[in-house]
Amino acid sequence: MNNIFVYCEVEEGVVADVSLELLTKGRSLANELKCQLEAVIVGAELKDIEKQVLPYGADVVHIIEDPRLAPYTTSPHASVLIKLFQEEKPQIALMGATPIGRDLGPRVSSALHSGLTADCTSLEIGDHEDKKAGKIYKNLLYQIRPAFGGNIIAWIINPDCRPQMATVREGVMKKAILNPNYPGKVNRLEVSKYVSDTDFAVQVIERHLEKRKINIKGASIVVSGGYGVGSKENFKLLYDLAAVLGAEVGASRAAVDAGYAEHERQIGQTGITVRPKLYIACGISGQVQHRAGMEESAQIISINTDPEAPINSLADYVITGDLSEIIPKMIKYYKQNTK
Repeated sequence: MNNIFVYCEVEEGVVADVSLELLTKGRSLANELKCQLEAVIVGAELKDIEKQVLPYGADVVHIIEDPRLAPYTTSPHASVLIKLFQEEKPQIALMGATPIGRDLGPRVSSALHSGLTADCTSLEIGDHEDKKAGKIYKNLLYQIRPAFGGNIIAWIINPDCRPQMATVREGVMKKAILNPNYPGKVNRLEVSKYVSDTDFAVQVIERHLEKRKINIKGASIVVSGGYGVGSKENFKLLYDLAAVLGAEVGASRAAVDAGYAEHERQIGQTGITVRPKLYIACGISGQVQHRAGMEESAQIISINTDPEAPINSLADYVITGDLSEIIPKMIKYYKQNTK
């Protein structure tokens, strides 16, 4: 009771990165609240699946296994979480802001009348004073996310309903093993207790998965362009620089909306979150939504004609000028220095 629960997504016997990231964050939140961290895994062929999550600090791993529970369908997975949460009464429940999490989260929160904050970029524990009601709430979950088109950062709380539910985008939180031999407990649940036959009314007859062709998330260097690049043709300069550096090319939402780059390369609150060793921002103004997707980069270089661009305050190095002149020089001198 009053513990933190993380719903773990599983695909072909592998726990999703976003779930492991949430377990890492959940562990730190649990330490702060002095409660337990519990994981929920629902699916088929889950032998030894607990070995993938226990090292991240899960005190309890609830596993419910049945051939009909994979691939994911809404009703049975929702039934498991709803009934388990009604029994265990967690204070916080977290899941990935993935297609599965975005389908499952609202179902569960609606059934439990708990509320849900989507696409959080940060989670913190803090107190809140309701001056009108004269009440002070202790140890609430602050669910932090950009709002109103990225113009503000919203700090959302849920004072009275439980669990406090949030979804978090992949890559926003760090993934870190706490202890390879963490002594957590495994709790295997009976399917019939949580899922009815009618929950399996929908069956997946045929399923096609298309793997990502672009792996920006795993790149150690990202060369990213914004609307300030000027055109799709100018974006070729970024690809030239990326080819020399062994980097991937990213883009801001404005650049994608303008047709300069495909959506798969979009970095930010409505795209991918990256943490490369080096992030080169070309013609990017640096709005809050974009910064949410790259501000954890180890080193940032900004190339911009505007010396007052917001991205410059985040950058380690700022180059003021026309990228059509600067990038060819970068390529030239990089090649000279690596001979």
